[in-house]
Amino acid sequence: MTADIRATTRPGRSAPPARESGPPRRPRRGRFGAHIFLSAVSLAFLAPLLLAVYASLRPYEETAQHGYFSFPKKLSFDYYREAYTESGMGKYFMNTLIIAVPAVIITLFLAAFVAFAVARINVRGSLALLMFFTAGNLLPPQVLVTPLYVLFLKIDLPWWMSDSMTLYDSYWAVILVNIGFQVGFCVFVLSNFMRTLPKEILEAAIVDGAGVWTQFWRITLPLCRPAIAALATLEFTWIYNDFLWALIFISNPDKLPITSSLNNLRGQFFTDYNLLAAGSVLVALPTILVFLLLQRHFIAGLTLGSSKG
Repeated sequence: MTADIRATTRPGRSAPPARESGPPRRPRRGRFGAHIFLSAVSLAFLAPLLLAVYASLRPYEETAQHGYFSFPKKLSFDYYREAYTESGMGKYFMNTLIIAVPAVIITLFLAAFVAFAVARINVRGSLALLMFFTAGNLLPPQVLVTPLYVLFLKIDLPWWMSDSMTLYDSYWAVILVNIGFQVGFCVFVLSNFMRTLPKEILEAAIVDGAGVWTQFWRITLPLCRPAIAALATLEFTWIYNDFLWALIFISNPDKLPITSSLNNLRGQFFTDYNLLAAGSVLVALPTILVFLLLQRHFIAGLTLGSSKG
């Protein structure tokens, strides 16, 4: 018996872990119910898109006779080709990219500067500055339509920036308005995220002689990549789907964004809703593609701060 005790307590050998007593753990029933609920909610959100895709593949005569929820007799992509050619969608896609891409880049660039100053630099009145940027999102856009319209008519631009020689009826008008309305939200999100970054990282950089620009560009900004990716996805979706500002500040039909091309698919006396559904799916494809490309960063940005340690 003494030998057995010595064998179990010999140096370098640990005793086997004790088995936990009690019944084996069973999967939680609530988790199964949560999966069912989340699946139902996801299906409810995807239902309009799936219905639009389904309708765009069927002839209008078939759906008019049997309804949209009937089994198809013929499926084809003819409506997509017709929607793309009849609406001039390629030109409107380029107009939208000319507006959305610079607006998103400039918005995130300016918001990152302000958020770094508010969250990381001891600037006097930083809280008031953050409240000022956030309060701008509380103003309804309709209140500023008339003042901005009059202002843009009085601002002159050179011929190579605007065909109308003014800020009105130019891409710059829509870009500036989108930047002004979106930068406050981005400042609020980025400043809150930068506050969660460890202070020891910047303190070590300061000890090594890093200046303010190095602290921002080479240390803080790379750490904010998930938040910036999430904001880029949201901002591109919002600006891409915008219709109000372009309709007010652009009078030339050739400069209108992609959301206005769907109006070209509506007839004066008759509207083929299956053709309109195909055009809507084509319009939604870029935003879906951007989300799929940035999905990993977008989800990481949404879950930031959900746990510590």
